[in-house]
Amino acid sequence: MPQMAPINWLTLFIYFTIVMFLFNVMNYFIISYTPPASKTLFYSTNSLTWKW
Repeated sequence: MPQMAPINWLTLFIYFTIVMFLFNVMNYFIISYTPPASKTLFYSTNSLTWKW
């Protein structure tokens, strides 16, 4: 719409930039990721001893 004043374009750009930023921040922080707790280590301490 070329009949709009440039200040309106700047205001819309700032508005949509802030909305996009807030949307991304909310999507990033709304997920509470809990890593799966490892039951045991990959190796046990008994298997580190020599068998001979």
